[in-house]
Amino acid sequence: MSLAFRSFLGADVGATLDDLARLRIAVFRDWPYLYDGDLDYERRYLELYTNPRAIVVGAFDGRHMVGAATGMPMTDHDDDFGSALAGIDTPLSDIFYCAESVLLPDYRGQGAGHAFFDAREDHARALGLTHSAFCGVQRPDSHPARPAGYRPLDAFWRKRGYAPVPGAIARFAWKDIGDSTETEKPLQFWMKRL
Repeated sequence: MSLAFRSFLGADVGATLDDLARLRIAVFRDWPYLYDGDLDYERRYLELYTNPRAIVVGAFDGRHMVGAATGMPMTDHDDDFGSALAGIDTPLSDIFYCAESVLLPDYRGQGAGHAFFDAREDHARALGLTHSAFCGVQRPDSHPARPAGYRPLDAFWRKRGYAPVPGAIARFAWKDIGDSTETEKPLQFWMKRL
């Protein structure tokens, strides 16, 4: 399968939101997110990316979006994420936030992860930002839903030049599959200089 990539900015992002919402629900349902998603919530949340400084990078198999990555300047995103970085030396106004990166399982291992980071980092540089950051959920190794043989993406992220930011932990609540209420999860920030 050959993937094609396309970047969407500003008003053009609106055309991707329904596909992006469905992808987030499907991909984040798996480990380590275990997210019991809701299409209405997703659609409202993703409206953030119609911001003129945001980007959505779509991965397509023909006309079908099979993966996507999003990002925007940290100062344009939710305060819950930016507040986790408030104690570091780099000003939030210099940081680009690489948010979602989702890809259906059948399309993994074909370079989409690099294409997603390349496009977002290029966009961040074009905006004049000096750093790129993202966060990943932390789950204990002993969690009963952890799949046997699971390999975290840490090695891939380090290869891209990212490193964990000591003490920079965001906290965000969502409902896990099988739960009746939302619970707060820790998300570790990683960052690199562009």
